[in-house]
Amino acid sequence: MDEQDNTKFQIFRAGDGKGLMEANCMTVAPWDPTAREGMTRTIEAGSSGGEEVTVLVNIPGFSVVNVWFKHGYPLPLHSHSADCLYYIVAGSLKLGTEELGPRDSFFVPCDVPYTYKPGPDGVELLEIRTQNTFDFVNFSKGAAFWNKAVESVEKNRENWKTAERPKIDA
Repeated sequence: MDEQDNTKFQIFRAGDGKGLMEANCMTVAPWDPTAREGMTRTIEAGSSGGEEVTVLVNIPGFSVVNVWFKHGYPLPLHSHSADCLYYIVAGSLKLGTEELGPRDSFFVPCDVPYTYKPGPDGVELLEIRTQNTFDFVNFSKGAAFWNKAVESVEKNRENWKTAERPKIDA
């Protein structure tokens, strides 16, 4: 989905969505060597099987991204250069001490580090931003996080192959 003209009525179909990098929405800030090595290890262990991320809307000044993180997906502590409103479609997540589920939302201002853990059935959510480009700045630099991330990927990657999106409550 190329950047669209936002001066006219438009329809965006989920099947036309692209990944963050393919849609040119997200850039990744340079990582320190420990984090880069840790991320490389999680990718080699199969972390890409634990996520599905699709840009649904990408017009000047606005984006909507659909995210499905499967149970056990290790999301590093990070920030973005754009404010973001997150809306949980299905499943659940743990954000700090808070448990959030379908129809709950949370707001993360730009440049504020955060992470969350997908619940037992994973989590499907929408990321709604008033910018169509943003960065990803990693704050999980210690080897301990990356060792646990690799363990989680190795533990969950077989289940990820057959995992189904969490059910949307009626």
